Parts: sequence; structure tokens; C-alpha cells
Amino acid sequence: MKILVPIDGSEFSNHSLEFVASRTTLLGSNPEIELMSVQAPVPARASRLIGSGSLRGYYDEEANTVLEPAVKELEKAGVKAATRFAVGEAAPTIAKTAEESGADLIIMGSHGRSALKGLLLGSVTNSVLALSKKPVLILRNKTAPQTDSLKVGVAVDGSSYGEKAVEYILKNHDLFGKDPVFYLMNVVSDYAGVVMPDMAGMALPTLNESEVRAMQREAFDEAVGPVRDKFTQLGFKVEEICLVGNPGDEIAAFANKEGLDVIVMGTRGYGAFKAAVLGSTATRIAAISDKPLLVIQA
Repeated sequence: MKILVPIDGSEFSNHSLEFVASRTTLLGSNPEIELMSVQAPVPARASRLIGSGSLRGYYDEEANTVLEPAVKELEKAGVKAATRFAVGEAAPTIAKTAEESGADLIIMGSHGRSALKGLLLGSVTNSVLALSKKPVLILRNKTAPQTDSLKVGVAVDGSSYGEKAVEYILKNHDLFGKDPVFYLMNVVSDYAGVVMPDMAGMALPTLNESEVRAMQREAFDEAVGPVRDKFTQLGFKVEEICLVGNPGDEIAAFANKEGLDVIVMGTRGYGAFKAAVLGSTATRIAAISDKPLLVIQA
């Protein structure tokens, strides 16, 4: 597995290093880990005054200020990492590097923003998600999981996006530890809108409680059934979680209540000109949950 870890020396990027160092099972398979620093270009006028040789030395020095402490921190945990730096705008440079290097995963720290702002995950993270087709693991402002084996929430909805997420998990299961527990989460409708007017024009429910539950169970089985056996055949522990209501709210609430270590979901993504780069469900989860979020773009 090849992992690209963009860092900037901040507390948020340090969470990325902590996560990498905590992956005992993954590290046992000798993954390729590359730390990356992206330097903002010096304005053209200033660069002409400095000269090309001095300018290169400046970029080297600035990059090493970020990369050397990170390398040493990983070495303390017995982790070897390669380094690289580039000059340019952060998000496009990260996305291009991930594509050209054949990275299997980008790991990024993010400070997050309030639900009232468009850039919920911070501008660089948000833009990488918009520009890159590579899976991105977003680590919020908290320390990494303390155990190798993780409790993983997998959002499935019967779509091709959910299937892509499952394929990625099973192919790269070492990322989640030796004995992970997977929670297959599907959010079904409460069918509250299934009503008909009576003689007086009042809205009356057309389904009784048992009928509603039967419809919910059918919808849940349609979404979860195709992926259930894929996990159990490989010997993984699986819990099936049927939630009712708004997908983003319910998934975030369950993740917080059960203490999940990471949420995984597939998404089609959106263009860079849309505020909800991840799509409504992932955006909502990012707004109200501080759990690490692994986004698989289909």
C-alpha cells in the first residue's frame, strides 16, 4: 500500500503522523509511506532578486523544517518514510502528486469548520477532495486511535459508491488492524410521508407499525445483503446496524455513541464550485462528528 501524507508542521498534520504510527498490522506489510511538504511560491519579483540558486536553497530549508521533525517522529515508532517537497498551490499539487505517484491513500489532518460555513473541512482538504480521485482519510482535531484493531463504521446504501467503499476496505483491510470490527450501517426511511387524506382532508397514515418495520427491514436487507458475505467470508467480525432518519445525523450519532474509530463511505464528489464537495451525507457527518472520515470517491 502506498500512502501520501501531506504535512505542514501543524498540530493537525501531526495527527496524520500519529495515525500512521498506530497502524501496527499495516506497518508489518511494509507499506510505502511518503511525507510531502508543499511550499508556497515566492512572488516572481522577489525570486528574480534572490536568484535561482538561493531560491532553491530557501525552498529546501523551509521544507526540511517541516519534514525532518516528522521523519524523526515516525522513526521513534519504528516507521520509515520517504520525503518530497514541491512548490505550488497546496491542493492541486497534492492531488497531482497522489495521481502521478500511484498513491493508494492520502492521509490529511483537518481543523474543520462550523456547519454554517461552506468549507467544512478547511480549504486545502476540501479542495483535495474536489480535485483528486484518490481515497482520502481525513483526521479531525483529535489524537489517533490508541489500538491497532479499529471499530469501523461502513456506510452502505446499495449504490455503486457504497460498493466501491467496500471493495477498498477488503483490499486494504490491514489499514484497520488485525482484528477489526466492521459496523455495516444503513439508514432507512421512517415512511412518515406515506399518508392519504381522509374525508375531511386530514392526512392519515396508510401503513401500520408492523408494515413500516417490514418495509424498513426489506430496504435494509437490499442494501446490506450484497456486502455482508464479502466480510464474513474473510473472517471479519460484522455488526449490522439499521438506523432510521436523516443519514448524516444518524450515522454521526451512532459513531459518537458507539465510539467508532473511523467512518468509511463512498461518494461521487462534486465540482470545486460547490460548497458540499462530499455530497450532503458526508458533509453533514463532517460537520457534526469529529471521527476520522475515509472518503472513497467512485
